Amino acid sequence: MKKYHFSDLANYCEFLDIPDPEYPLLSVVTMEVNENSIVKCSNEPIRISSDFYTISLKKVTSGEILYGRTKYDYKNGSMLFVGPRQEVENRGVSMAGKATLITFHEDFIRGCEIRDRIKKYHFFSYSTNEALHLSPKEEKTVDSIMTNIETEYHNSQDEFSKTITLSQLDTLLKYANRFYKRQFLHRQEMYGSVYSQFEKVIIAYFESGQFEIEGTPQIEDIAKELRMSSRYLSDSLKIETGKTAIEHIHLYLIDEAKNLLMEPKNTVSETAYKLGFEYPQYFSRLFKKKVGMSPKEYQNQYVN
Repeated sequence: MKKYHFSDLANYCEFLDIPDPEYPLLSVVTMEVNENSIVKCSNEPIRISSDFYTISLKKVTSGEILYGRTKYDYKNGSMLFVGPRQEVENRGVSMAGKATLITFHEDFIRGCEIRDRIKKYHFFSYSTNEALHLSPKEEKTVDSIMTNIETEYHNSQDEFSKTITLSQLDTLLKYANRFYKRQFLHRQEMYGSVYSQFEKVIIAYFESGQFEIEGTPQIEDIAKELRMSSRYLSDSLKIETGKTAIEHIHLYLIDEAKNLLMEPKNTVSETAYKLGFEYPQYFSRLFKKKVGMSPKEYQNQYVN
């Protein structure tokens, strides 16, 4: 498989066979593709990474796009967000309809307020099967903002150009964040409580004795079993319960620790090892942080 990494935006656009960027750090392209002129990538699998942020709105009709290790489930009106140095693999991808691609170098936002905010938008690190699937009304809103960005992009550059463009980008990302939260809630209605699914996996993990062999359950493994990314899992749990996945795992570990400490024969170190902690000191710090007393103090108070 061929791998490509791009640091120069002009080279990136040339590789994608799209118009040259009008500015060194920013490219905005809209393509109208009908059924008789489908845009196709090479049938040979290729893996691409770059120093850019990319935001795309497109309809993929065939082929596969892999973001990390996960396949992108393409649908009408889907948005895909990719951050710098994240790999995307294309396998014979074809598109149809209107496609818009906004690409900007990380240096484009350096020293600007949006640089700090963009790090908080977790959808830039989602697996692609969790792209943003827009309703017709949402797609109309997104398309309007993208059109504004493209209009400013093609205007003659002046002292206000970058400020206006960044403002529109900021608005686009804020709407994306809103629509993602809608998608979280919609998935809960379709598939039930994420926390209930998460809890079943955790309980099964501990009841099977797996934690004694493999240690503390990893969020990535739980997310894989639930067929979602670890970041998406944490975000869903945060919205539903106010706590992230790791916080829920810690709470379950503490609950199991209390049960083990109720047996006088179990020392603090033995309890830590049984729960998969490599270092008892770390277990003790976590226990005290969550319970308000050390494991030994808890054992002395409630057992002895």
